Amino acid sequence: MFLVWDQSVKYALISDIHANYEALQVVLDDIRQQEVTRIICLGDVIGYGPNPRECLDEVMKRCEFTILGNHDEATLFDPDGFNPVALQAVYWTRDELEKSSGNSAQMNRRWDFLGELPRMHVEGDVMFVHGSARDPTNEYVFPEDVYKRPKLESIFELVTLYCFQGHTHIPGVFTSDFDFISPDECDYEYQLGEQKALINVGSVGQPRDEDNRSSYVLFDPQTKLVQFRRLSYPYEETARKIYNIEELHNSLGDRLHVGR
Repeated sequence: MFLVWDQSVKYALISDIHANYEALQVVLDDIRQQEVTRIICLGDVIGYGPNPRECLDEVMKRCEFTILGNHDEATLFDPDGFNPVALQAVYWTRDELEKSSGNSAQMNRRWDFLGELPRMHVEGDVMFVHGSARDPTNEYVFPEDVYKRPKLESIFELVTLYCFQGHTHIPGVFTSDFDFISPDECDYEYQLGEQKALINVGSVGQPRDEDNRSSYVLFDPQTKLVQFRRLSYPYEETARKIYNIEELHNSLGDRLHVGR
């Protein structure tokens, strides 16, 4: 859908929650204090983590729209290209979503929600994807891709001005002159301009930039200012839940401690 980008409101962009309910609660609490009008989720609400049902319910309630992530897709269909740890988590997540907890209507609403998620959303000159403009669900755009100029050129060609994305769990800005600027390099604020940019909002529930704090982005369309928010959350509690679930590999809890 192509809509006019609303410059009168403030946006919060979250991604890669990965069924981490503790992290999601902290992020949503922070968003409540930021005078945000719209919350947009860039996918992977589920996968890896111990609370898929609770996270889906929160996203369904709080986010204006959500993009399909590769783990969301894998839970719906046959997983493709997943390593054994991720694959086992997909199958466990499916089983969890089949548990109605006495409320079959809510169970059906979760499946319907996942089945209707779009792969891309465009408003004016702004694009929202999980992976990249070239492959909205599955393509990773890593910081080191600045050295793969043909790849970035082909992606930038598909972007009108700005593209907000997730998937790598590594926040930062890719500029049209093929540079990657991490949040700490810009003091957690980046001023967008007339040049094209790809903005990775990082991960709420499984950061991988060696900072174990949750990551999300605030964006003001009027000033074009991007703010990277990093928030501590009780990761030990999420990790403990993972360790207590036999079907979820302990490494999924271990990585929450170190942010990678």
